[in-house]
This record gives sequence, C-alpha cells and structure tokens, in this order.
Amino acid sequence: MLVAKPRLTSSSSLLPSTRISSPDPKYARPIATSPTPQRCLRIAATAAAAPAASAAEAAALTRVDVLSEALPFIQRFKGKTVVVKYGGAAMKSPELQSSVIRDLVLLSCVGLRPVLVHGGGPEINSWLLRVGVEPQFRNGLRVTDALTMEVVEMVLVGKVNKNLVSLINLAGGTAVGLCGKDARLLTARPSPNAAALGFVGEVSRVDATVLHPIISSGHIPVIATVAADETGQAYNINADTAAGEIAAAVGAEKLLLLTDVSGILADRNDPGSLVKEIDIAGVRQMVADGKVAGGMIPKVECCVRALAQGVHTASIIDGRVPHSLLLEILTDEGTGTMITG
Repeated sequence: MLVAKPRLTSSSSLLPSTRISSPDPKYARPIATSPTPQRCLRIAATAAAAPAASAAEAAALTRVDVLSEALPFIQRFKGKTVVVKYGGAAMKSPELQSSVIRDLVLLSCVGLRPVLVHGGGPEINSWLLRVGVEPQFRNGLRVTDALTMEVVEMVLVGKVNKNLVSLINLAGGTAVGLCGKDARLLTARPSPNAAALGFVGEVSRVDATVLHPIISSGHIPVIATVAADETGQAYNINADTAAGEIAAAVGAEKLLLLTDVSGILADRNDPGSLVKEIDIAGVRQMVADGKVAGGMIPKVECCVRALAQGVHTASIIDGRVPHSLLLEILTDEGTGTMITG
C-alpha cells in the first residue's frame, strides 16, 4: 500500500506550534513543541528590527538628501576664501563653540578655505576683573589703558588663540595660530579717538603674505587681533574691523560676522524686524537715521569697507543659532543680514 507524502507549505513552517501528521509514522515530521522563552525573544527581536531598520534608513536618506542639496553651494564656494569673525555668545557657550569649530572643519573638508578671526571679550573681562580693573566701553569699543592692553594681549594671544587652534585640530582640521604682530600681518595706528580709548588701534596696513601659503595648504589660520604700530607699541584692534580688512586683503568671497543678535533690525526694539538683505546705501542710511547704533556700528562699517575693497558679500549672522555658518553658506536661508555692494 502506498502512502502519499504530505505536502509541506512554506507558510506552515513559520508557525512554531503547528503539527503536521501523516497516516504512517515513518513519514511524520517531528511535532513542534511550544517555543521556548529564548525563541520568543528572538522572534520579537526580529519583528522589532524591521521598523528600527526603516527608521535608520530614513535617517540615512535624510543625511544623503541634505548633502545632495548642498552640492551646488559646495561647488560655488570650492576653493574660495571665507573669513569668519568669531566672538560673542558663540564663544561663551561650549555647545555653540563646538558647533562653530565643527562647521569650520567641515567647510575646510569640502574645499572651502576658512580664515578665523577672533575676539575674546568675555574672557578679557573676566581676567580684567581678576586684577581689579573694571572693563569700560565707548561706542562699542573697549577703553584700553596700558594695564588693559597687557591683559588683552595675554588673554587673546596666549590663551584664547591657542585654545581655538587646539579645538580645530581635535575636530580633524589643521589650524595655525597667529596674531597681527606675526610677520607684520597687521600694522596698527592709534585710533583718532585715542585720548578717550587709549591703546585701541586701527588697521593701517595688512600684509597677507604669511596667510597665502597657510590657506593654500588647506590649513585654517586663526588670528588674534593684537597688532603693533611702526614703533612696536601694541594695540588692541576691534575684531570686526580686523576681519573686514583681512577679508579684503586675501580676496575673500564672503565675510561672516558672528554676533549675539539676529542681525540688523529695522526697529531695534522689535526682534521680528530683521533686515534679511540690504545694500551699502541702505545700511548707511540706517546708520544716519540712528537705527544702527552701539556695537553694531563697527560691524556694519567693516562690512562696508570690505565690500568696497572687493569682498563679494558680507553677512552679520546670529552666532547663537547652531550651525549658523552652514546655514549661511550651504543653503539659501541665512540667520542674519547679508550686505551687498
């Protein structure tokens, strides 16, 4: 007597407690027992893996999409020099500082040539208070007597500059720390208001010779804005002003000033009145009308001077926003005000 072999389906094998019998015991498949706790865990893990994998794939696709959308901007700025003035809230917050440093390194990795010009106001204030000196300002500029100048140079060149160099190197970039005195990068002259401001200087000359080989080698210059005059007297130079002059000297495509505000406001009392884009004539009119005042004045003045000397665009951006540098350079949406020639 012939006994038919039972037909097995693929679906039946997926059911752990299904019993498949046969008229003849020798053709019978083993009876599956109830799954063990370990097997239940494996089944549950397999079921859970599908949505987890989907979420991971979606996140990966998002990153790829972002990179793809950034391609035209990367191509536009590849090989171009971008001067970034760094200070304010973005320097005080460790989280924002990390964001700025990583953004600089990323820009360098995709072919841009960033130059970092930094201040260090909060750090200077802290050290001045330690030696019993109360910081003073006039029209957004620090009043700098002989003792203050000594502290400024010590803090900016010896502490802040080298800390930034170290952070960039740790993030995977290669940074070179300089100040205005190195290779006569910046030559200073006394401010016209020297009687009131002390050793606050202006930039009389920029010699960017030392910067060109550093930039072309893919390194990131990090510049503290302490400089000397023709006699060797040290001066404190406003970092915004120095950044604008350096941007012009190296033929930068963009000048970016990180600030503690959202940008230029049409109404200083209304944070929602941000001016997204304005030309030189427009910004001069705002200064004349008193809509731009205080510490914003040296910022817009340095932007105007840089544009007049060939820099393509200058932006005053909100350094409190994470990745504000990338938003400004690699997207159509910025976080502040762009000034054009």
